[in-house]
Amino acid sequence: MSIAARLTELGITLPQPAAAVANYVPFVRTGNLLHISGQLSNDASGGLKGTVGEDVTPEQANAGARLCGINLLAQINAALDGDLDRVVRVVKLGGFVQAGPGFTAIPAVINGCSDLMVEVFGDAGRHARSAVGVYQLPLGFAVEVDAVVEVR
Repeated sequence: MSIAARLTELGITLPQPAAAVANYVPFVRTGNLLHISGQLSNDASGGLKGTVGEDVTPEQANAGARLCGINLLAQINAALDGDLDRVVRVVKLGGFVQAGPGFTAIPAVINGCSDLMVEVFGDAGRHARSAVGVYQLPLGFAVEVDAVVEVR
């Protein structure tokens, strides 16, 4: 099954990739590695902002991490001229959660993105990962995830 067909089966429509909001580019390809800049828990409705463990629940944050994954897929799709079947492997995700004092379930939040990569790419979606709690993320969003992807 093609990745496009898999996305349809999962009910996922990729958004327009987000433009850079500072002095960086959304993605860089070097050799067979594609580095995707951090994608926020943002969507057309405004996304998920706030601090996990205070005004954002862990379940909401997990869904926010999934939004980050959808935004990563949109950037990967743009970098590969609309052909996600060129993805060989999701190599690594870097996940950041705007966490309140005492909130330690950071890995469970980032699973929202990790689970999506496996749903979309199967075993090729299994990856190395970091999951970090931070004081603040850009524009007040609750979650941000970046990626390194092997492509052909």
